[in-house]
Amino acid sequence: MLELRDLALAFAGRRVLDGLSLQVAAGETVALLGPSGEGKSSLLAVIAGLLRPQRGQVWLGGRDISRLPPEQRQLAMMFQDHALFPHLDAAANVAFGLQERGVPRAAARQRAEAALAAVGLAGRGAAACHQLSGGEQQRVALARALIGEPALFLLDEPFSSLDTHLKQQLIDDLRQRLSAMAVPTLLVTHDRHEAFALADRVAILQHGRLIQVGTPGEVLARPASAWVARFVGFDNVAADHAIPPAAFRLGDGQPLRTVKLVEPRVEGCRVVVAGDGGDWVLSLSARELATQPYPQRGGHLAVGVDRAALLRW
Repeated sequence: MLELRDLALAFAGRRVLDGLSLQVAAGETVALLGPSGEGKSSLLAVIAGLLRPQRGQVWLGGRDISRLPPEQRQLAMMFQDHALFPHLDAAANVAFGLQERGVPRAAARQRAEAALAAVGLAGRGAAACHQLSGGEQQRVALARALIGEPALFLLDEPFSSLDTHLKQQLIDDLRQRLSAMAVPTLLVTHDRHEAFALADRVAILQHGRLIQVGTPGEVLARPASAWVARFVGFDNVAADHAIPPAAFRLGDGQPLRTVKLVEPRVEGCRVVVAGDGGDWVLSLSARELATQPYPQRGGHLAVGVDRAALLRW
């Protein structure tokens, strides 16, 4: 288990971490989610031993590692920059860490080939870095991170440089591999879709503090504040409540609202109407669109809200 106890960190008087505590169980993936500049990467640096906090402790596997140097913390990190050695082939990149720790070259190479096969790159060990696609390079980086059998796995925005299709493919692949590992994993990201797809729990960070921790379903069902609701993707947020998509009611018997914007999409369309107290944003599915005339800008749409379905905080 990874346990963070009351961590505090400041740069030039600015608090980056402010009494942060969190537990990540063995085999659990927790996503640290928040906008840029909120302290996510600084927290990873503290856990990795690259930064020393002003207060607090980092415990791993039942022991305090707060004062250990990075090389003694038995962890692996994976960044958005794959940081592969361009002059080495795929297997040599994976084997590099083993050889640095004294594993004979032939044995390290054999283990590297097995690690590459485990991430879907069997037979690609001799490929040069420039011969690998972005997704393949990401898998080489994953194999390199996991080959040392770490006690903790840290991921810092690992998919941010990839296109949407490849990102989803790699997230699906990584989720399966993480579920088979009995080590705690901490993912840092500003992408809520990435966090919800990969993590067992999400921990939302604002101004160096965790303001909500829960499963993706719990956070979406009960956001702790208007800020959290907006950050996790709700379009219709007021000071004390959010209108979830399921709360909207369409069709006969509902008030007519002026349509201000129509944005066609593959799965339907996004519509902005003049609602009560401000604009409402609706995402209409193809099935919903089939039951009524297609919305037109300047036209009207019959839509109301089930007040009992509002999310309040």
